[in-house]
Amino acid sequence: MSEGRIHSLESFGTVDGPGVRLVVFVQGCPMRCRYCHNPDTWRAEGGQWMSPEEILQTYKRNEAFYRGGGITVTGGEPLGQAEFVRELFAAAKQAGIHTCLDTSGILFDPEHPERVDALLSVTDLVLLDLKQIDPECHRWLTGQDNARILAFARYLDVKQIPVWIRHVYVNEEINPPAQLFALGEFLGSLHNVKAVDVLAYHTMGISKYEQLGLAYPLAGIPQATMDQARQARTEILKGMREVRRKEKATNSTKSSEGC
Repeated sequence: MSEGRIHSLESFGTVDGPGVRLVVFVQGCPMRCRYCHNPDTWRAEGGQWMSPEEILQTYKRNEAFYRGGGITVTGGEPLGQAEFVRELFAAAKQAGIHTCLDTSGILFDPEHPERVDALLSVTDLVLLDLKQIDPECHRWLTGQDNARILAFARYLDVKQIPVWIRHVYVNEEINPPAQLFALGEFLGSLHNVKAVDVLAYHTMGISKYEQLGLAYPLAGIPQATMDQARQARTEILKGMREVRRKEKATNSTKSSEGC
């Protein structure tokens, strides 16, 4: 049984999948999101080594609280330790525990999609963090292109893995309405999206940057409000509904022509 580099465990997570969950933060991430509130998870060399068995023992100590919940692995970037996460999830599934993968999808390889199949086979839900739909804006925001991420989203659709989408709203300059609508159009083309959550940007991670001696990338930008996040979600849903309306109309036309 392998071991993974673990940054920390959160015993009673309530926003990382359904129910109350044990949240496992893995170490290491290739993204450098400007609003990241866990810069201490970036380095792959940090954290402590833990086995799946040790993590499951932690889960079992509080098992009564996790009914309707389960285990979520987040980061960092879990796909950077895919084999370890697969072993953890496989052991969890044997114990009847719901498994959730919180990922950006940045390490997905479209040339070899089968490399994630073993992990997905023991994953009940994916929380997919879609930062930006526009490639240039995504590179500015995260330091990475989003082609692999979008390909991963499409692959999850093909594999029929349930997905919850998460998107962080900062402000109208970084998240303009046109991009929110375009993100919705992309999501509307998928058929496995079970929820869309828009999170309001916050500055709670600034102290970690100070402790690490790092400049905070979005210094001076105020936190977004819950109302702004709700309005952004409404714009995304508009894009989703428009695509699905067109898809329905096209299917209806094809059906009529067939008659």
